[in-house]
Amino acid sequence: MKLSERLRTVEAVIISHKDFSEADRLVILFSLESGKIRALAKGVRKIRSRKAAYLEPFMHSKVVLARGKTFWIVTQADAIHNNLAIRDSLIKTAQAAYVMELTDRFSIEEEPDPAVFRLLVNTLNRIDEDKDAYNALRFFELRLLDRAGFRPDLTDCVGCGKKITAQDQYFSMMQGGVLCPACGKLHNHARKVSVNALRFIRYFQRSVFSDIVDVSVPSAVQAEISALMNSYISSIMERKLNVPDFLKQVNRMAADDRHVK
Repeated sequence: MKLSERLRTVEAVIISHKDFSEADRLVILFSLESGKIRALAKGVRKIRSRKAAYLEPFMHSKVVLARGKTFWIVTQADAIHNNLAIRDSLIKTAQAAYVMELTDRFSIEEEPDPAVFRLLVNTLNRIDEDKDAYNALRFFELRLLDRAGFRPDLTDCVGCGKKITAQDQYFSMMQGGVLCPACGKLHNHARKVSVNALRFIRYFQRSVFSDIVDVSVPSAVQAEISALMNSYISSIMERKLNVPDFLKQVNRMAADDRHVK
């Protein structure tokens, strides 16, 4: 086996980890060079481990890997960006966990996707630095859906093919797009979507992030869009996502705290 096949240095974001033995952890990371990788980090649960701090979720790290019998083995790790504000805020932690869950669900092991890696890194930086990451999360969802081949059709009715006009519509999870009012009424599974929600989603879908960073989405429309995107992504995954309920609970707690103050 060539050295390049036995050793690999990657730039990666740590998606998650779980205890593997008394001293080891199994780490899932998403790398620029190799996509999603499962790697065994030996000895990181020991107090003196130097690698442990750089293999925590949301870390952007440089990781050296060696080929093992079952998993890649982490031999070295160093920080590129710590994303410290994420770990200091429950809301930011929940938002970042949602991004990690989507990345994990939509990625295939050892299939490189540099565009998704850059999207992931940029989104984590936005969560880490910005006061309100709502637009960043919606942008991430829409771009990830594009890359995965599940771009929702928001301009033409997926039932009859007619152009969508400026009025309340329906959304079909099964067909992956908007239904006009006439077609929507024929499908029991279709979900109503307001003209305002559809307007913002369409704008986010066709824009670069710099165009939407300062866009203010009304709170009621935010909730509608979040629920719609959650339902659509869950239908693609054919299973419920884990983080959105936790994120809603955290946001509710934060809103209650602001109300008390």
